[in-house]
Parts: sequence; C-alpha cells; structure tokens
Amino acid sequence: MDKKILFSRMAHSYFFIIGLICLLIIFVACYLLPFAIQWDPLENSLVEKFTSPEYFKRGLSGHVLGTDSLGRDVLIRLLIGGQYSFRLAFISVVLQAILGSVFGIVAGYFGGWVDSLIMRACDAIMAMPSLVLAIAIMAIFGPSTRNLIFVLTVSGWVQLCKITRNNVRVVKQHEFVWASRVLGAGGAHIMFKKIFPNVTTNIIIITSQRMGFVILMEASLSFLSLGIPAPAPSWGNMISAGRQYLVTQPWLIVAPGVALMLAVLAFNFLGDGVRDVLDTKRKV
Repeated sequence: MDKKILFSRMAHSYFFIIGLICLLIIFVACYLLPFAIQWDPLENSLVEKFTSPEYFKRGLSGHVLGTDSLGRDVLIRLLIGGQYSFRLAFISVVLQAILGSVFGIVAGYFGGWVDSLIMRACDAIMAMPSLVLAIAIMAIFGPSTRNLIFVLTVSGWVQLCKITRNNVRVVKQHEFVWASRVLGAGGAHIMFKKIFPNVTTNIIIITSQRMGFVILMEASLSFLSLGIPAPAPSWGNMISAGRQYLVTQPWLIVAPGVALMLAVLAFNFLGDGVRDVLDTKRKV
C-alpha cells in the first residue's frame, strides 16, 4: 500500500486517532510517571492505611489516589500494574501471532492430513471458552508470570491460525506460487518468502484487536488469584483486594477499574482503526 494512502487513511480514521492518542497517554503515564513518585508499590505502611485520595493537593508527593489496606500508594501500584499488563499482553500476543501464523501457513499450504490434524487441534481448544481453559490450566500449574504467559498464548492462537490457513489456501493458487514451484523453490521458501507477505494484513489486524482482550483476560485471572502473584500489583488483584471495601473506600476499586476500562477501550479503538486503515476495500 502506498505510504500517502496509508497516512491519509490514518488521518481519516477517528478510531485509529482516538485509540492511538489514548494509548500514548496511558503508556507515558505508566512508564514515565513512576519516576516522579516517591512511593514504593510493595512497601507496607499500616500507619497510612486507607488514606483518602489527596488528588493533587501536594502534587505527586502526596497520595494522589489514596492508599490501600496495607498503606501502599494506589497510584504507583496502578501504574506499575499497567506496566505488567502491557508487558504480558505484548509478549502473549506476539507468541500467539507466531504460533497462529506458522501453524496456519503449514495447514493451508500442505492440506491433507496435516491440515486436518491442526484444524482438529484448533477445534478442541475452541470447544472450551478461553477463560475456562485458562482457569483450568492455571489451577493445575499454579499462578506465576511464566504460566500466565503460557496460558494466554495457548488460549489465543487458534483464531489467527484458522484465518491465516484460509488466506493461504487462496494465495497458494496464484500464478506466482506455481511459478516458484516450477523454478524449483522449496516448500519453506514458498511458504515464508512468497505466501506469508501476502497474508500479513489480517494477522496485523487481529493481533492489534487481541491486545485489549488479553489485558482483560489477565485481569480476570488476577482477580481470581490465578494471575500475577501478590504482592506484585495488577489491576485484577487490586480490584479483587478492594471489593470488600467498596462502600467505605471506593477508590480502591474505582481507580483500577477505570484504568482497565480505558486501556481495553483504547486498544479496541486502535484495533478497529488498524482494520479501517489496512482494509483494501475501503475508500480513502
């Protein structure tokens, strides 16, 4: 796609612009603001527990969003929790894209029993809801960051695999693929040098749209104490810890809840914007 057309579509896609701006603000807050805050996200201070939000009366030197039941600053835990969520989501989605793309290309190119085997594996995984599958795996192996990445990857590569496989089955019938075979090109060369560049659009779109879902999945598992192990901060375990104080200290659940909602919405907006930008059937 021509760069001028690409940038023109970006400029005319409100979803893309809103999602990108919101994510830039969230990223800057999560990765730069902690350097200006003096509080430790893991240090307890029972003397200061349940301190009400001071907002910006003392600037960043005060407890802007208050403290939790152990006296830990909510704002710094919120920002560090965002870093964990984004890092886990990025790693998991990249692994999903790699697994889904490789298996999808192999299934679509070879067909036959290879295609049937991979598709039946996909059907088996899709037969169980993603969250239920994730809970079952985490309950067996126990909560840890490594297991969390594993379960988020396993539960999310199937959609990419199926769509990539369908696209490959169409592309492999094109003349340039037949020409490569006639010239003696190997299967790996055809799959990853000739076919793969022609099926990347849907992979990029789906990958961008899955970021918000993975963040929400991680928060759900952390809410059930099956995600990021305490005392490390996570939006999910912050909501879980604060739910019993919803009436008396509502900031404990409102702050991470709003942060989670904004992050997921921003990624969903950006994903829809990427779809609009890369859709070849869409007019500029």
